Parts: sequence; structure tokens; C-alpha cells
Amino acid sequence: MLRLLQNNREFTALLAILALFVLLGALDRSYIGFQTLSMIFSSAQILMLLAMGAALVMLTRNIDVSVGSVAGLCAVTLGLLLNAGWMLTTAILFTLLVGLVAGLFNGVLVAWCRIPAIVATLGTLGLYRGLMLLLTGGKWIEGLPSGLKALSSPSWLGISPIGWLIMLLLAGLFWLCSRSAFGRSFYAVGDNLQGARQLGVPVNAIRITAFAVNGLMAALAGIVFASQIGFVPNQTGSGLEMKAIAACVLGGISLLGGTGTVFGAILGAYFLTQIDSVLVLLRLPAWWNDFIAGLVLLGVLIFDGRLRRALELNRRRQKYARFMPAPAKAKDAKKRPGNGTRPASPGAHKKNSGVA
Repeated sequence: MLRLLQNNREFTALLAILALFVLLGALDRSYIGFQTLSMIFSSAQILMLLAMGAALVMLTRNIDVSVGSVAGLCAVTLGLLLNAGWMLTTAILFTLLVGLVAGLFNGVLVAWCRIPAIVATLGTLGLYRGLMLLLTGGKWIEGLPSGLKALSSPSWLGISPIGWLIMLLLAGLFWLCSRSAFGRSFYAVGDNLQGARQLGVPVNAIRITAFAVNGLMAALAGIVFASQIGFVPNQTGSGLEMKAIAACVLGGISLLGGTGTVFGAILGAYFLTQIDSVLVLLRLPAWWNDFIAGLVLLGVLIFDGRLRRALELNRRRQKYARFMPAPAKAKDAKKRPGNGTRPASPGAHKKNSGVA
């Protein structure tokens, strides 16, 4: 049972999502329906993109706390370019390039400069945030064109073009990590770095690629943010990095690397966004959101730690079971008559000793 829970964390996250929908239905039956599903999905798109990128980094046993700043920097870049008269397509491509370069820089610091990921990305968090404020002068960017807002407007089946793009990206990353040798390299690097190096896996290239994809996903998240609200505040992306990491952990991505799936991270992001919807329905103040999300994350971490410890103890018990001494009852049973050996006759001792 323990191993089943550990190996099917996505199923556990899905059960939690269904349980919250049951709670929503108990509070208000009008919330049960496809419209609610699509509404929460639309609200979760930014966090889903960040969680997909963060999942690849965490699979390699690293962590990136600068993705919120990268998303904010990319949103600012897009807004400035559009207000400067750039075409929408050209501005989006340049914004994606900015996110890719930011992610590559993080990866180079970790893989080539051998700086611990948490230290390197804490530094770049301040760097990218400061650059964003320098570009804007601390002001908001407004007056974005309507073509950008159309990217987040509902279209076919009530899902926006960006929503369909996210589903395509999810399918592509899921296939990459589960069906391709290149995708399995992320798991190998996170599970056993030295073993992966001895098998010929390009360890540094894999880690840099994970950070680069993470930066690209953060750029997409910044574009979605700007298209959904129609302007860019000077604090865009603040705190999103912690939510992205929380979504990954909730979906079964291990902080120790080598375990989990991108699909689980998506479910974790959806679950966190769903919690916000429940709080709105309960008419609780907005400042409860971070408290509840942190409480849920702490509970999942405690559960995950206890589960791993129980699995490790069970594995050791099975491994050393054959070296354990036999129970005392089994030893006594071997000494008693009637277990296949015949007790010696009273005269046997005399006969062997030569006494008549």
C-alpha cells in the first residue's frame, strides 16, 4: 500500500482535486460543471507553466527560485516592446528569447561555475527583479494592444488559444520525459549524478537544458500574465516561484530529484488554484490564500517524509530478513522428538560403551 501511494502521487493529487470539487458542490451546486473546470484552468495557466519548468529542474535535483522574477522581467519586456510599436509576433518571440537567455544563465552558474542552485538563483532573483524595475522606473505598463488580450479570450470549447498551447506543451513534455532517452536523462541525473556520468549522460548539458526550459516557461507565464490582465504592475511575478515549487511537491516531484512527472506538477498547480476558488466561495479574505497553501504544502511534505521513511524501513527489513536468527519456537521444535528423527533407545549407550 505504501509503495502504491509513493508510485502514484498523481492519482493522490487527482483525488484531492475531486474531493475539493465535492466540497464546492456541497457549498453551492451551481459550481459543479464544465464552466467551473475551465474557469479554474484559466486561472491556473500561469502557475501551470511555471510548474512545468520547475519540474524539469527539480528532477535534476536542483531548484530555481528566480522564475517569478524571470516571468516579471519577460512581462515587462513584452509590454515595453508593444508600446514601442513592435508587432505582436515579433515582441512575443523576443520575450521568449529573453526568458531562454535568463534560464541559460542560471544553468551555466549551476553546471559550469558549480554554484549551488539555491544560492545562484537567489542571486539572479534580485538581479532580474532589479533589472525589471530599472526598465520601468518603478511604474506600471498600461495601454497594451487588444491583440494580446485576445490570446487569453475563450474560443473553442471555452478554452483560450493559450490554454490549448499549454495542453500541447504538457503532452510534449510528458512524452519527452516518459518515452525518450533524452527525457529519461533528467531522472538519471537527479537520481544518481555520478552513475549518470559514468553511463555517458551529458550531465552538465542536461542541467543547463532544464534551467533553459524553465526560463522559457517563465517567459510564457509572463506573456500569459500580461494578456490576462491587460497591464503589467511593477511587482509582477513576486512570490510565484514558491507557488511553482509547492505545485511540484504537491504533484509528487521529489525535492531529492529523480522522482515525479510533469503531469503531477500540473495537477498540483490546478489544486493550488482550486484552493483559492474555495476560499473565494467561503468569502475568506485574500490574505488567507498563502496561509492555506503553505499549510497544505507543509502537510504534504510531512506525509511524503513519513512515507519515504516507512518505505526505507520496509526495504531494509526485507533485505536483511534472511540474516535474522530463527525464532526460539522453531529451535525448540527441532529439538523435540517426532520431528523426523528417532530418539535413541535406553540400551544404546550401553551397547556403544561395550557394557553387556
